[in-house]
Amino acid sequence: MKVTADRTVCVGAGMCALTAPAVFDQDEDGIVTVLVAEPDDGDRDAAREAGFLCPSGAVKVEE
Repeated sequence: MKVTADRTVCVGAGMCALTAPAVFDQDEDGIVTVLVAEPDDGDRDAAREAGFLCPSGAVKVEE
């Protein structure tokens, strides 16, 4: 699995950081930051959910 985020389309909703805090964070402006591009088994379900919940489509999860 590979996780990416397009910071140019992020709206700062924070669903990613709330859903998968080990994988995502937000900078001081509320824009997504990927902490772990290749999550381990314990964080993969949360990363998938974060990608699904992202309202702007900024978070991408590739299997």
